[in-house]
Amino acid sequence: MPNTVKDCLANKSNALVWVSSTDYVEKVLKLMRDNLVRSVLVIDSGDLVGIVSQGDCAIKVLLPGLLANKVLVKDVMTINPISVGYKDLLSDCMELMTSKRIRHLPVLEEGKVRGVISVGDVVKDTLEFHVRDIQFLERYIKAWDSSVNT
Repeated sequence: MPNTVKDCLANKSNALVWVSSTDYVEKVLKLMRDNLVRSVLVIDSGDLVGIVSQGDCAIKVLLPGLLANKVLVKDVMTINPISVGYKDLLSDCMELMTSKRIRHLPVLEEGKVRGVISVGDVVKDTLEFHVRDIQFLERYIKAWDSSVNT
């Protein structure tokens, strides 16, 4: 059976990295550094309202010469980010990420943020799924071959 978003999240830490829209971009950058992530969710009153990526910080704050401790998250975040649910297939997520040119998908289930999957997570889990398929087929062929040739 193909891997789902829920399967992918099971292989990751469940720690959410997030800020509020009224925090400063400096906090986002520190969270990215300290948690080794490239995007941070924006959650206000328990609701997902946006996402901020390294690219957002670089292009919208650092490149124009603005100060990260003076720019609010709400001024650089992507509002209403595309999200997925537990049952979504990773192959569909990969297609969505490719077509929309995004690297991170928040995962929502029952209206609550449950995690984030990255393009790296999707590629890794998809590759592992295909390797398991290949290994199964190799064992099946060897078993079939030895039963036919005995």
